[in-house]
Amino acid sequence: MIRTLRHLALLATLLALSSCAGYHLGGTKPAALANVKTIAVPMFANATQHPRASVLATSSVANAIIQDGTYRVANRDQADAVLEGELKRIEYRSIRGSRFDSAYPEELANTVTLEWTLRDARDPTKVLAAGSSQGTSQL
Repeated sequence: MIRTLRHLALLATLLALSSCAGYHLGGTKPAALANVKTIAVPMFANATQHPRASVLATSSVANAIIQDGTYRVANRDQADAVLEGELKRIEYRSIRGSRFDSAYPEELANTVTLEWTLRDARDPTKVLAAGSSQGTSQL
């Protein structure tokens, strides 16, 4: 009985330890970004009619990079890469309207589209990554 309990305890310990075998602290970088440790985030361009939208988008992206912890945000002189972006579109749609006034929405959803390019800070012609990102939120 004691021998069986010892075997079960050993098995449980081995299973517990093996379940953590592939765990990795911090972010995992793509191979193209292996040498990038710091990213500069200059003000994004704004192709929308919303006057302060590029300020909010730039700040949000920089905060997301800081919170993730994989990269550090630095100024352009000290950065390994530069993240350039352009705010392409901001769309609003009504989710729920007022019972008494159908023209007055009580709840809105907005979708923001951002095109971005990550360039090497030392050679701006070298594009490390590029793409388009879209996010949705409710107000």
